[in-house]
Amino acid sequence: MTFDWLKARQTKYTAYLTLYLAVILAVLGAGNWLANRHNKSFDSTANKRFSLSDQTEKVVKNLKQDVKIVYFDRTTDFTRARDLLDRYDNLSAKLTVAYVDPDRKPQIAKSEGVRNYGTIFVETAGKREEAKSVSEEEITGALIRALKGGARNVCVVSGSGEHSLDDTGRSGFSSVKELLEKNNYKTRVVSLLEKPEVPKDCTILMVSGPRFDYVDASVNAIRAFVENGGRVLLMIDPPLKMGKEDIADNTALVKVLESWGVTPNKDLVLDTSGIGQLFGLSEVVPLVTSYESHQIVREMKEIATAFPIARSLEVKSGDKTTVEKLFSTSGNSYATSSLSSSEIRINPAKDKKGPLTLAAAGTYRTGKEGGDGRFVVVGSSGWTANNILRFNGNRDLFVNMMNWLSSDEDLISIRPKEPDDRRLTLTRRQMSTVFYSSVVGLPLAVVLAGMWVWWRRR
Repeated sequence: MTFDWLKARQTKYTAYLTLYLAVILAVLGAGNWLANRHNKSFDSTANKRFSLSDQTEKVVKNLKQDVKIVYFDRTTDFTRARDLLDRYDNLSAKLTVAYVDPDRKPQIAKSEGVRNYGTIFVETAGKREEAKSVSEEEITGALIRALKGGARNVCVVSGSGEHSLDDTGRSGFSSVKELLEKNNYKTRVVSLLEKPEVPKDCTILMVSGPRFDYVDASVNAIRAFVENGGRVLLMIDPPLKMGKEDIADNTALVKVLESWGVTPNKDLVLDTSGIGQLFGLSEVVPLVTSYESHQIVREMKEIATAFPIARSLEVKSGDKTTVEKLFSTSGNSYATSSLSSSEIRINPAKDKKGPLTLAAAGTYRTGKEGGDGRFVVVGSSGWTANNILRFNGNRDLFVNMMNWLSSDEDLISIRPKEPDDRRLTLTRRQMSTVFYSSVVGLPLAVVLAGMWVWWRRR
């Protein structure tokens, strides 16, 4: 009788154990299935190092067609790219990632023209673009190039002292050229002096800080381009007359802008808030941290941008134009009309106090369906020069302007940033302090505490 009771009890416990194991396995299986289908992660790093940018998320989540990213490398090196590529894969069901070892599948590598390990292709709708490196900026750029068909040409006006795309100096625009090409724009230089007509294949015309007056024929070519549905970015510096810096008034061009509803004032904007000094900037480099609601700046939120040697603008819509402010300086700024003295002084009783508008965007109604002209006017050209283009949000703002002008509003967002250098640099004194406190002081404190406890218990 006792044996039967023990046997029944053992059977009961075995059944409970089996049930518990089944429940645990079911929970683990369900958890793995959910994790595989809904891969979520949380990035707690200060600079969001392990998160994709707003632009990447916007492009991938809004995919209308299937996209395939193919990564060619040794199997043992797949982990080098998997962390980044899996983030793309998790954003949309329309995007898939494939990993191919060219040594194990040489026929595929040969047919795709793969010559180097680490090659990445983005393929969609019969088009293929290559990313030059395993970085978000390169991969997203290749994705945009594959999705956006047709050439988008930025024609840069030259011949009147404008910034040069080939100039690698601090005031040159070689970084602008590189940035445009990464975002699927082609660049070319045009001279309105030789032939006062904007080429028909120009998607956007860019006027980048002319130092000399445009002749009437050149100005009329710019006017005709916009009023017939063209797109133009005009960056106009204040007419300074100090030392070797002699910038013309460009009266004819200013009159055209006035007819569109944007009046560039003859002044120099000074930022007296002191915030710019935290970034190593002077008072002649106004800092902007708040923006209007226009599509170009809607995603900027409170990202700082800087504008060296800037003039203020007056904005109003006209009979055929709709003009909106993009951003202004803070209330702690002034616009001085003293443009010929190297010693800058503010006269609160005479100078206009901020906020002061620095940029505006407008639309010119041509009467043609879908054929309205667009223009963006900025009271500074130095904000996109090589020495400051990478300052905080300057790159994002510039490309947002170009995307709006080319009617690619779906690409307006915050683009991938280069990884921050967050190394900790210590002085010799600080290193000594860390050494003696951690290597010497802490162990010594533990030894002394142990001796004290021993002494008390002795």
